[in-house]
Amino acid sequence: MNQYNYQNKHLYLESVAIADIAQQVPTPFYVYSQNTIEDNFKQYQENLTAVDALICFALKANSNQAIIKILADLGAGADVVSVGELRRALKAGIPANKIVYSGVAKTRTDISFALEANILQFNVESTNELALINEVALEQDVKARIAFRINPDVDARTHEKISTGKAENKFGIPITIAPEIYSQAAAMKGIQIQGVDMHIGSQLTQLEPFEQAFELLYNLVSKLLADGHPISYIDLGGGLGVDYEHDKSPPSIADYCNKINTLLADWDGRVIIEPGRSIVAESGLLISSVIYIKQGQTHQFCILDAAMNDLLRPSMYGAHHMIVPVTEKTSQQTYDVVGPVCETGDTFARNYQMATVEEGDLVAFTYTGAYGAVMSSNYNSRLTAPEVLVRNDEFYTIKPRLDYEQLIGLDQTAPWQ
Repeated sequence: MNQYNYQNKHLYLESVAIADIAQQVPTPFYVYSQNTIEDNFKQYQENLTAVDALICFALKANSNQAIIKILADLGAGADVVSVGELRRALKAGIPANKIVYSGVAKTRTDISFALEANILQFNVESTNELALINEVALEQDVKARIAFRINPDVDARTHEKISTGKAENKFGIPITIAPEIYSQAAAMKGIQIQGVDMHIGSQLTQLEPFEQAFELLYNLVSKLLADGHPISYIDLGGGLGVDYEHDKSPPSIADYCNKINTLLADWDGRVIIEPGRSIVAESGLLISSVIYIKQGQTHQFCILDAAMNDLLRPSMYGAHHMIVPVTEKTSQQTYDVVGPVCETGDTFARNYQMATVEEGDLVAFTYTGAYGAVMSSNYNSRLTAPEVLVRNDEFYTIKPRLDYEQLIGLDQTAPWQ
């Protein structure tokens, strides 16, 4: 549910005027709607009616402690891809027995910490990783609960940089050799097989790739059960897309859940799903100020104080976000919308028609609750954008902006300097 709207020509998130936040929090800053996050998560809970589901929020989408706690309080688990994300999930109150650990490069230290925490499951991505997990588990005199991440060689029909389920991608075990790998794992004394996992990509806007992958996975599960492996968890991953430009009709959360209900209605084990973007993306706005309107030789530039270090998706993926004025206007103008970083790639949109703005105006990038602040950096020694949470008519800064002394203080000169 989209919670931003105009009231008397002023942009609000829930019942808070964005301009009021900007008076206290200098731009650029991120702001999130708690009610949107809760509503989206509850759609998964309410629509997964035919399966015993554990909804594990993918922390890579947004790992702010306040955001994780909102979901932990609603009963969410967590999908983590680093030991840092695992620590964040635990600190925010997600129980270890609701955490699955994915990722292709788990180290001995990572595995040891996860075993000590007693997480629900490792999603294993290679035989090398399996051997290391087994070794560490034996050293700790425990059994590591595992699922193999299966690569089904399915085209997710998404951007090449966020496709993860094709044969040429680095992720998972080829589905063709999965039975052999499960047999190897069954012989290891430090391993407890319990599941099968799959994740084919991110920002999927059609149900057909999901359906194709889920059917392949369920057929594999049937074979593994017939071979005597104790499969009790099917992990379907995440990847459901959102409508960034408000001009498409991707499947809804209900559509996605109904597909799972239909395909896995006969499954009597647990189903894990790992949504991230579809829970938090639409909750967020990135608020920025117009610094200059510059007339170039062929293009008119709208230069903002937000940059690629604040919102990387346009530079990295060629992604598009709607850009709307904080004070509603009727006139339109075409701009190249750019930031201040010394890179031509610091461009949010080219030949973009938007509201006519003036220097000093505020604008908002929509649907920035996922893969926004979490991918930010201090490139060009820029201070990262703070994050603000809104609930009804209240707002609170949930991650403050560092000052320059703090940022530069992270560096240390060598003893001989």
